[in-house]
Amino acid sequence: MNNLLEKNVKYLDEQYRIGERVISDKAFKQLEKLFIPADTKYDYFNQRNKIILPKLAKKNYKDFLGSLLTKTRLSIQPKIDGCAIAIRYINGKFNKAITKRGFDVSSKIKQIKNVPDCIPIKRDFQIRGELYAANHIAGISKKIAGKYLNDKQGIGEGLSFCCFQILNGRLNQYETLNYLKKCGFCTPHSYFTNLTSEIEIYKKNWLERKIFAKYPTDGIVIKINSRKLQLLREMSLSQNKEWQYAIEK
Repeated sequence: MNNLLEKNVKYLDEQYRIGERVISDKAFKQLEKLFIPADTKYDYFNQRNKIILPKLAKKNYKDFLGSLLTKTRLSIQPKIDGCAIAIRYINGKFNKAITKRGFDVSSKIKQIKNVPDCIPIKRDFQIRGELYAANHIAGISKKIAGKYLNDKQGIGEGLSFCCFQILNGRLNQYETLNYLKKCGFCTPHSYFTNLTSEIEIYKKNWLERKIFAKYPTDGIVIKINSRKLQLLREMSLSQNKEWQYAIEK
C-alpha cells in the first residue's frame, strides 16, 4: 500500500499559485470548509492529554532534501527565536492560548497587540506561531518572550506574534499564509522553490542577512508546500516522516 502511495504521490502535489494577491472572499468562504475537527487523541488544548507541540527536525536537512520527490515545492521561512504558542478560536472568538508544553497563557497572549480577539471563522480554528521580541537578536528575544509569559505582571510591550500554521487545516503552505493574513494575523515573509539546489542559496542569504533580517532568527525553516504530501509523510511507515526541517548555522 505504501509503495502505491509513493508512486502516486507526485500527482497529489498542488500547483503553486504565482503572485502575492490575498485570496478572494469567495475563495475564503470555500476554504473554510477545509478545516478538520480536532482529533481528541491529538488535541493540544486538552490539558489531560499532555501533548507537546511538535519540534522541528534539525539533524541532517540534506538527508531530508534527498528524500523528496523531484520538483517537490518547498517554502522557506525564517526560524524565529521566541516562544512557540498555539491559539484556539471557537465561533470566531479567542478561546485559549497555550505554550509548547500545554501551559495556559491565554491572559498573556490576549495582551499582544497583533493577536486578533475575533476572526471571521465560525468554526474551531487552531493556529500556531511564535511570540518574539521585535528589534532584538536571537537568544535575547526568546528570553524576553519567556520572561513575559512567566511573570504574573507585564503588558507585553514590544512583543509580536508571527503565525505560520493552521493546526487543523488542509491548506498548503501558500494558501495557509494567505488565509492567515485574511484573518488578521501577521505571517512570516516566505519564499517558494521547487529546486532543492536553491536551498543552499537561501541559507547563504540568511547568514549574510540579505533575507529575514527584520526577525530575530537562529536559522531558516524549509517546509513541503503541499498539505497532502505533509500528511502522507506523517502517516508513512518509513523513516521519512518529517515535512519541515530547520537549518541552522
